[in-house]
Amino acid sequence: MEIRTASSPKDVKHYTTERLREEFLIQNLFVPNEIKLVYSHIDRIITGAAVPLSPLTLTAGEEIRAEYFLQRREMGIINIGGKGTVTIDGTVYELENKYGIYIGMGSKDIVFNSADTSNPAKFYINSAPAHKTYPTVLIKPEDCAFVELGSLESSNHRTIRKYILPGQVESCQLVMGMTSLKPGSVWNTMPCHTHDRRMEVYLYFEMPEDALVFHYMGEPNETRHIVMRNEEAVISPSWSIHSGSGTQAYTFIWGMVGENQDFDDMDGAAMSDIK
Repeated sequence: MEIRTASSPKDVKHYTTERLREEFLIQNLFVPNEIKLVYSHIDRIITGAAVPLSPLTLTAGEEIRAEYFLQRREMGIINIGGKGTVTIDGTVYELENKYGIYIGMGSKDIVFNSADTSNPAKFYINSAPAHKTYPTVLIKPEDCAFVELGSLESSNHRTIRKYILPGQVESCQLVMGMTSLKPGSVWNTMPCHTHDRRMEVYLYFEMPEDALVFHYMGEPNETRHIVMRNEEAVISPSWSIHSGSGTQAYTFIWGMVGENQDFDDMDGAAMSDIK
């Protein structure tokens, strides 16, 4: 498990491109027949992926000093690949493309597998510390709360599906969802915002090999950008904006952890203040 430390906004404004990418960009997440995990000191989120060509068992590892991975944690998973299964303490859950699952604290044995190794599952993982056990829930995209926002005229016509959030799938602090841009739209989350009480991680996917997303971060009056490619993730501290513009439409998964789960608890940044 790779460990990433927290960064001060006063320091980040002096980072080079290379340093920005080293601190916040997560590359090579989806490695065949491996579980890759990145632990961030920012709200103790773990971001990762599993691409099973044979059964892969999730273990705690030395880094979190636990008897098993979810001894003190909860987890959200969304499959962006072929059909697969997640077996939790002997119960098998089938996850088709864009199906998700919430796994509550205390689940011990977690095994990932693919239905077809020529088109393996790609399980994207967010995990956060937990204080209470909530039920494990299989989440189908059609059952998610969703909203359609933006317009083609403003290049941000998009659909937001909320997978894990209060009132739908209960969790201690983890909130997850997926945003899909319509063809011809390239902007997400603009006008932009911050949320001091939660951090966020974005995974960009469904992009051609030669496509790019310019992910904007930093304080509203001190913005920086990170060039991102297909199936790469980025860590967004609570003090940072998190907005992107692509060379064409794309999809991204957002995961948030922190003090509250209020989706609308945002501090908007005026367009006139963006620098």
